[in-house]
Amino acid sequence: MIRLFVAIDLPWTVRETLVGLCGGLTGVRWTAPENLHLTLRFVGEVRGDVADEVDCALQALRGRRFGLALSGAGVFERGGHRGTPRSANLWAGIARDERLEHLQAKIETALQRAGLPAERRRFQPHVTLARVDAVPPDALAAWLKAHNLLRTEPVEINSFTLFSSQHGPDQPVYTPEVTYELS
Repeated sequence: MIRLFVAIDLPWTVRETLVGLCGGLTGVRWTAPENLHLTLRFVGEVRGDVADEVDCALQALRGRRFGLALSGAGVFERGGHRGTPRSANLWAGIARDERLEHLQAKIETALQRAGLPAERRRFQPHVTLARVDAVPPDALAAWLKAHNLLRTEPVEINSFTLFSSQHGPDQPVYTPEVTYELS
């Protein structure tokens, strides 16, 4: 079995900007710079033959290059009670781009045709910056206020990648398996 996801492997200029956001909070597990990416579709644990089908489906895709710009920051909260999240993910947003949304939709359709179940969550382009386990709400709100106006100029994205993921001692290890060029 292999754990897979499809993502944009971010250029280092974008990663450097994102790394500059990482700090100022305790009780947070920041994402390692080499692990920062924009997930287009989580595949999950699959057998080798299914991984081959995923690769074939992605090889057949044709997509256009697009500009990727960072836009804002936020938090996805999970669980908890009385307004305090049990855990959360801090993220940097991605500016809306029709070509990105079209590419993501084509990937979703191709993977469903390859036999994967449909993704139930709506695509909300973002880069996960940190896992938050125990941060006081006022500290989290202050971090968000300091970073929610983030805006960058677009950088050209000319490929997407099929990654494998393995659990590491401190962070997962993401390995690019196949890169697919955009025209």
